Amino acid sequence: MPVNLDFSALDLMDALDLAILIEVEAWERYKMFSEQIGHRFSGDAASVFESMAQNEEKHGRQLSDRRQELFADAPVRVSRTALFDVEAPEVGAPRWNMSPLKAYQLALQSEEKAYWFYDEALKHVTDPSIRELFAELRDEETEHVRMVKEAIEALPPGAEEDLEDQDD
Repeated sequence: MPVNLDFSALDLMDALDLAILIEVEAWERYKMFSEQIGHRFSGDAASVFESMAQNEEKHGRQLSDRRQELFADAPVRVSRTALFDVEAPEVGAPRWNMSPLKAYQLALQSEEKAYWFYDEALKHVTDPSIRELFAELRDEETEHVRMVKEAIEALPPGAEEDLEDQDD
């Protein structure tokens, strides 16, 4: 998860903007995966990715609302070029025939990456308000990991099977 930032130089607004950019990147990636794969049936891999996109969008909106309350319309100073694949799954990860289980496993890896990002960032942040924000975000990622694991456990039999070629 390449990140080109000096965490010790961030202020609270920059930290919020960084978190928002991370959520937006993950939302865009999950939306792209859902569209690439296409829906075949309820609970398929595209449905998993659509659900994850909705979660990322909700989290990004919550962070944006918080930023708006604190900093109104102050311009964003953190560039999206400063991060890549912090939480978003790798671009080439999905397959057209991937099973719902494999889609959830991909989502689980992404949520774990986000947890480790915030946990690692905490080692470099000294500002108490940013430490509090990053600790909160790390803890939310822990909750997301738990939710994905529960979804995996609730999958019906056969959810681990990749789709086979279908003759039209």
